[in-house]
Amino acid sequence: MSNQLTRRLALLDDDAHRGLLLQGLRGIERETLRVDKQGHLARTPHPVGLGSALTHAQITTDYAEALLEFITPAEHDISLALHRLDAIHRYAYSKLGDEMLWSQSMPCDLPPEEDIEIAWYGTSHIGMLKHVYRRGLALRYGKAMQCIAGIHYNYSLPEALWKVLAEHEGIVEERRNALRDFQSESYIATIRNFRRYSWLLMYLFGASPTLDKGFLRGRQHQLETLSDDTLYLPYATSLRMSDLGYQNDAQSGLRPHENSLESYVTSLMDAVNRPYPPYAEVGTKKDGEWVQLSTNILQIENEYYSTIRPKRVIRTGERPVQALCNRGVQYIEVRCLDVDPFEPVGIALETGRFLDAFLLFCALEDSPLVNAMEGQVYARNFARTVKEGRRPGLTLTRNDHEVLLKDWAEELLERIRPIAELLDSEHNYKGAHVEALDAQKSKVADPDRTPSARVLQEVRTLGSFAKFGLRQSELHAQAFRADPLMPAETALFDDMARASLEEQERIERADSGSFDDFVAAYNSSTLCGNN
Repeated sequence: MSNQLTRRLALLDDDAHRGLLLQGLRGIERETLRVDKQGHLARTPHPVGLGSALTHAQITTDYAEALLEFITPAEHDISLALHRLDAIHRYAYSKLGDEMLWSQSMPCDLPPEEDIEIAWYGTSHIGMLKHVYRRGLALRYGKAMQCIAGIHYNYSLPEALWKVLAEHEGIVEERRNALRDFQSESYIATIRNFRRYSWLLMYLFGASPTLDKGFLRGRQHQLETLSDDTLYLPYATSLRMSDLGYQNDAQSGLRPHENSLESYVTSLMDAVNRPYPPYAEVGTKKDGEWVQLSTNILQIENEYYSTIRPKRVIRTGERPVQALCNRGVQYIEVRCLDVDPFEPVGIALETGRFLDAFLLFCALEDSPLVNAMEGQVYARNFARTVKEGRRPGLTLTRNDHEVLLKDWAEELLERIRPIAELLDSEHNYKGAHVEALDAQKSKVADPDRTPSARVLQEVRTLGSFAKFGLRQSELHAQAFRADPLMPAETALFDDMARASLEEQERIERADSGSFDDFVAAYNSSTLCGNN
């Protein structure tokens, strides 16, 4: 255990400060495809009963019209966020008719690219901007890749905790924005540690070792054949997070620097403003129709596909990077978690408890700056784990030496144990975080206990990725439909849906000027402080 971690743990274990750990916030975003009774992509519009995908705070769409995204409010306890996520699922099922929610991260059987409908957000300028952005994603990455689903875990610690740490570590409060900057750089340091150790999450929670053969659209690959419609890798944990998932040539050289918030923002803004010749050849319009928002490496900063992001809640008309520049980092968004096909809502409470301990460890532990070579090592460790994580004798690189994944994982879990114990001591969780950690230890001791191994075994038994996904989707649908929401809860969701549709109409009525001018203004607002 590092000296910094020891000091910080002792500080937070003091009676005066322990309660701060109760004040952080957790939130979940769950993506899931709508499918028909045969397990094929739903071809229907976003159900109007769910409200407006443009303005609803908790039910929207991601890339495709059929790719739902459920967003929980931020809660002090992950169990409350999961309870809300469960309620959103139950409400959605009351509006889905015969359709179901797909149970896996990798997509169901998809139709030809031209038949995958891009999400529609109405005729307002902001709605069309969201739609055209997705046209650009289709152009750049293909539609199949955009139908991959995941779990995003939003995590923050209270500002009062950062203030305690800053004062303890001698940060001068009189300097303008000193505490804000300390908090931002602490979150960036957390992200560096996440890069160091996120291979562990892929081993423990990766759940996509197989995929539908049609997903690759004829691309070259090195996967093995499990059955006529199913490809896999025998020791993979998460093909979703491998180079078969989110990747393209333009982003391949994009590695935002995470040694400071300033360097991170600068590198992202460079990508948003730097033309990419193949995109420039296409242009922003074809036959008078917008096909992408710009011809730069990134259309907007959110196009950067990262396993974790520093975030700030944005204000109306503000871009994400402007929010970071002007007010600093508020929370982090973990983006590498697969949907757990054995959990109806896609993530288990036990997973959330462990993530809280893991992320607090990343926040409190010493986090040296990362040079380019170290960054490549971290990326390679991650890549090895997603493709071969359960391979007997697999090694990762640590301090220029090869170490067994199993040994490093066991050591890392023991380093996290005091964090789990600290969380349990204050939260009155009766050992919930330690139990979650011990459950992960059992997966390290026995790879067959990992979600990826369990999925592969089920797919082998059924003989097909699609059959497994359909069976799990049916089981989850039955569970949600058998236990609907109480009428009062349904009425609250109905009110939210109705209000979101009214808000969309209001936005559409209030629009003025041309869409071309709106895009030009949006693209020119990329510099920090220009809001």
